[in-house]
Amino acid sequence: MTFGIFLCLVLIGTLAHQRSLAQNLESIGRAKPVTISGGLSASQIFYTADGIESRRDPYSYFLTGNLNLALYGWSVPLSFALSNQNRSFQQPFNQFGLHPTYKWVTGHFGYANMSFSPYTLSGHIFRGAGVELVPGKFHFSAMVGQLQRAVPMDTIRNTVPAFERNGFGFKTGYRERGDFAELSVFHGEDDVNSLNILPEDNSLLPEENLAIGLSLGKTILEKFSVQLDYGSSAITRDVRDERGNDRTPFSSLGGLFTPRTSTSYYNAYKLGANYNGSSYSLGVGYERIDPGYRTHGAYYFNNDLVNYTVNGTTSFLDNKLSVSANVGIQNDNLDGTKISTMQRFVGAVNAAYAPTDRLSFSSSYSNFQSFTNIRSQFVDINQLTPYDNLDTLKFTQITQSINVGGNYSLKATKEQRQFIFVNVSIQDAAEKQSQVTENSGSQFYNINSSYSLSFIPTNLTLSFSYNINQNKIPNMDLFTHGPTASVNKALMERKLRLTLSTSYNSTSLEGKNQNSVTNIRSNVSYLMAKKHNFGLSMMMVNRNTRIESGPTGFTEYTGTLSYSYSF
Repeated sequence: MTFGIFLCLVLIGTLAHQRSLAQNLESIGRAKPVTISGGLSASQIFYTADGIESRRDPYSYFLTGNLNLALYGWSVPLSFALSNQNRSFQQPFNQFGLHPTYKWVTGHFGYANMSFSPYTLSGHIFRGAGVELVPGKFHFSAMVGQLQRAVPMDTIRNTVPAFERNGFGFKTGYRERGDFAELSVFHGEDDVNSLNILPEDNSLLPEENLAIGLSLGKTILEKFSVQLDYGSSAITRDVRDERGNDRTPFSSLGGLFTPRTSTSYYNAYKLGANYNGSSYSLGVGYERIDPGYRTHGAYYFNNDLVNYTVNGTTSFLDNKLSVSANVGIQNDNLDGTKISTMQRFVGAVNAAYAPTDRLSFSSSYSNFQSFTNIRSQFVDINQLTPYDNLDTLKFTQITQSINVGGNYSLKATKEQRQFIFVNVSIQDAAEKQSQVTENSGSQFYNINSSYSLSFIPTNLTLSFSYNINQNKIPNMDLFTHGPTASVNKALMERKLRLTLSTSYNSTSLEGKNQNSVTNIRSNVSYLMAKKHNFGLSMMMVNRNTRIESGPTGFTEYTGTLSYSYSF
């Protein structure tokens, strides 16, 4: 596509102000010209309480619907919701976009988002036009549009003012299987004249940004692969400042970017290498992002960090046992300007074992550890020797979690299915200062067990479960446990479904009973002509408590009558 054609697409796109799903122009002449789909649902909710004041309206109704109009694949969705509590009507025309596709050409007009690389343009929504060309191994993408509308100062509404921000960029490259080489360029700049009044405290300054990204990847002998992502971003904090005298690679780009006295430069690197063997894989990674790294093409950036990671997977016993592990270390304060330095260590191990088709186990362990060294200026000033206060401001947080689960199929035939499931999880969080464990942290224990019995010919399922939870924090030990039972039955060729369930939970604090909750739920649903669905549900919740203040017990009743139609 020539530059002139692309420029025409850009001019057309800047006039669009709408958003929709992708459209395929190849369907013209073959697909239905117009299709309509959607649905409608209505619900009535009845509520009453005994023993306390009602916590919601005794009667509520909800009416919701959605409609989707499609013309040769061009989609226009509409939705609405009405109730005696709130009314709303939603339609997409304030942010509507067209995304036509023809063979290897895709266009974006109106509101859209595109991604070039993690360090340049990464998912930021813009209003304008874009194009993606993928004729084969080579590809090309480009965009131009408004990244941000101007927001004037409003002291009454206390709004945050912002300049209008516009941007453009492109990405070009080559991809073949695991090999790729891509170059991306993105430019964003604030319009100084988009605001008439500026804050007097200089909290808002017009910026300019140019970000360049390079991505490389190579697979060697189908087993070993390496990847590189590099980004360089130049940020001018005030485009009204004088031009800078320093010569940089950004100053020799044909006027694409103007370095000034308030311009700063940042870099980001991400390297990775992976080896895939016959029954195992091993990978290492390195990532470094300068403090302050950001671009106008992304909403948020994690910066001021360096990551080192190692990961691996393997299998044993004819692939019945698989094990994977990940280990990483992260540091911040790369330029040494912060008063505290954080170091994080993350380790995780996952294992799965299936000795038979009916029995399987899974387990995982993770360890998140962060180390903070707080460097106070007063300590540096007042210490008598370099050996004073070596450990007083060292702080460590450790969080460990273990999860073990098992699933056993007792019976699996055409007439009956039975299985039992047990899962245990433990989480421990602790804090240390100067290698001394503090009186803080928490421990969480959870045991979940369940049994299910299904009679296939009669469409009947019975299930029973028991849950145990314990949460221990300093000066508090909270313990909750209780059973749950349910019955599910399908009739009339699965058109009519009946459900009945009940559960009981008891909670104690420091070994003393606090409260108990009993609930009973029932539900009936009927599907007619594959489009009409009728439902009726009833729920009763009874709570008894031994707390001196407040009610000792109360019961709430809720009934819901619903209908839905889809076309």
